[in-house]
Amino acid sequence: MKINITSYIICLSLFVSAAFAQQENLYDTLSKPKLISRQFKFTEGPAVDKKGNIFFTDQPNNKIWKYNTEGKLSIFLDSAGRANGTYFDKKGNLIVCADEHDQLWSVSPDKKVKVLIKDYQGFLLNGPNDLWVRPNGDIYITDPYYQRPWWTRTKPDLLDQKVFYLPKGATQPVPLDDSLKRPNGIVGTPDGKTLYVADIGDSKIYKYSIKADGTLANKKVHLRQGADGMTLDALGNLYLAGNGIAIFNPQGIQIGHIEIPEPWSANVCFGGKNRDLLFITASTAIYTLKMNVKGVE
Repeated sequence: MKINITSYIICLSLFVSAAFAQQENLYDTLSKPKLISRQFKFTEGPAVDKKGNIFFTDQPNNKIWKYNTEGKLSIFLDSAGRANGTYFDKKGNLIVCADEHDQLWSVSPDKKVKVLIKDYQGFLLNGPNDLWVRPNGDIYITDPYYQRPWWTRTKPDLLDQKVFYLPKGATQPVPLDDSLKRPNGIVGTPDGKTLYVADIGDSKIYKYSIKADGTLANKKVHLRQGADGMTLDALGNLYLAGNGIAIFNPQGIQIGHIEIPEPWSANVCFGGKNRDLLFITASTAIYTLKMNVKGVE
């Protein structure tokens, strides 16, 4: 079949122009992310509360920090269980992947800690990494194995690196997918019907349907690109942390890339009073970027 080169070039130009226009609609492409602070060892796990305050972790220093809507930094929790990924539930509790002892915590606003998961059938989890809380209270967790310097063990208790979910009120996690090489970032849609999981070990983003009972179906490769943490905006665009922040529309087409001048961008969320402040945890630093779109609630 012959290809009309001129038509192909025109179509490609229109496609690139349309993608760039989508990016410009999301944020001012001439503005650069603002460095807020560089006083950490490795930042991760940003999450936003109902007021728009952003909480994030510095796992090597064993702290959870708060960046409030006025732009002030403070320590929310010291001796934080080597917290990694975090997410707020509907009651205002901060759900924490606490991989010091491979647990899942719930931290109340007054800093009281409740252990939600301490093991899986008597075996330690690999190291809960990231999570998402479904609107009904179910919790979805990625559990890759990264050897930590604070562990005495040198190999995992479990054979596979799984995606789990914890039904609301349960104490034992339910394995959902054990076929991923190294699951990492995870996020779901506000209607609770769709889940995205990053397999950073195989450079893929998977998309699942969430069934009424909380289990997963219709697994498919959504993107052939890996990611660390990720989030969604109100338009359904997916933001992938890693080499800066890559932005993909709901159809899986890349529509933007935010450069971050750090070795690695570990995670990302929307916060602020209007949920239009993109917050990026990046190596030893944190950055923000004002957006023209809001994050999901």
